[in-house]
Amino acid sequence: MKQPTFRQTTLACYLAYITQAIVNNLLPVLFIVFQQEYQISFSMLGSLVLLNFGFQLVVDILAIRFVDQLGYRPCIMAAHLFAVAGLVLLGVLPGILPSPYLGLVIAVMVYAIGGGLIEVLVSPIVDAIPGDAKASSMSLLHSFYCWGQVAVVLVSTLALRLLGHGAWRWLPIAWALLPLCTFFFFTRVPLLPPVPAETRMPLRKLLTSRMFVVAMVLMICAGASEQAMSQWSSLFAEKGLQVPKVVGDLLGPCLFGVMMGTGRALYGVWGHKLDLTKSLLACAVLCIGAYLITSLVPHPFVALLGCALCGFAVSLLWPGVFSYTSAYYPLGGTALFGTLAVCGDLGCALGPWVTGVVSDAAQNVPSLLALGARLNLAAEQVGLKSGLLAATLFPLMLLGGIALMRLLHRRTPAQ
Repeated sequence: MKQPTFRQTTLACYLAYITQAIVNNLLPVLFIVFQQEYQISFSMLGSLVLLNFGFQLVVDILAIRFVDQLGYRPCIMAAHLFAVAGLVLLGVLPGILPSPYLGLVIAVMVYAIGGGLIEVLVSPIVDAIPGDAKASSMSLLHSFYCWGQVAVVLVSTLALRLLGHGAWRWLPIAWALLPLCTFFFFTRVPLLPPVPAETRMPLRKLLTSRMFVVAMVLMICAGASEQAMSQWSSLFAEKGLQVPKVVGDLLGPCLFGVMMGTGRALYGVWGHKLDLTKSLLACAVLCIGAYLITSLVPHPFVALLGCALCGFAVSLLWPGVFSYTSAYYPLGGTALFGTLAVCGDLGCALGPWVTGVVSDAAQNVPSLLALGARLNLAAEQVGLKSGLLAATLFPLMLLGGIALMRLLHRRTPAQ
């Protein structure tokens, strides 16, 4: 039998990021189903997203300490088993527990363990593979998260359309087959060991570096900018823009994922010819514009295009900050990627949660409701548009952080 090569390792990592996309994007597709079947509010739905990414954040923190001791293989295999278990529970528990919401909470917590481990492990595994153009490789890797997101939204939306909302319980069980297959893939592919302890840059030194602190803030803003739009775009399209669910899903989160994947794939092919910092600055400016278009433009089709534009704008943010920071701290090891993943997941939890809280609160503000009435907007529409407008804060902070990071890089040599 032919011995697996690093090409198979890369392929396994691509599949792992598709699993990550399933974990993060299947639930929002089902938001409208949960609202109708279980009468769950916007803020409760937002809390599920917060729980997912918040639990991933806790796993990220713990993984920083134990991954280097246990090694990459057992940890990445465990990650996929947790993802399988959580997805199966998502389809089963809400129907058998007295509280359906409790069933959702338990399932989310289980698959979030797998998602957190995948986020910590996959990037350093690929970064360790010999080769040049690390930033391009990282961007191409992260593009598979986007293609996974597109597949999850497209397949799940069409399945609900064809089979009816009552068949939603079979969706997570069917999606669990992919991480199950990837688990067996990771039992065989070659994996390079983590950076040795004697040469690895200590976490304490990383955390006291101004450049790394800025990178941490950037990851928070990158995660929030990406997920605030991604997680709410389906419900925003249906309730906020009054378009049918299938149209909303295809032109909202699905097109968002296509544009994000396209941006990452393009940078993966041609990124070695571009200046990474200038590319990040351009993406931050574009992201601000996309949020303003989506939340302020009254025309539904233009607003949906703003959502798709946001996908392209955020495409480079997460992998770009990873690559920029790992190049600056080549001996950062798992601690570097784990800490950045913690910050990214914090942003992923914070962005959708803030959007949900503001959306609910805005529906109780008389002046906003009066303004909405003059624009022929219902209370839910006013709320969702207000929530996404509030989320513009995150790309604004990104823009300032990238400019500061560029200034610090000029003053301080790489470590």
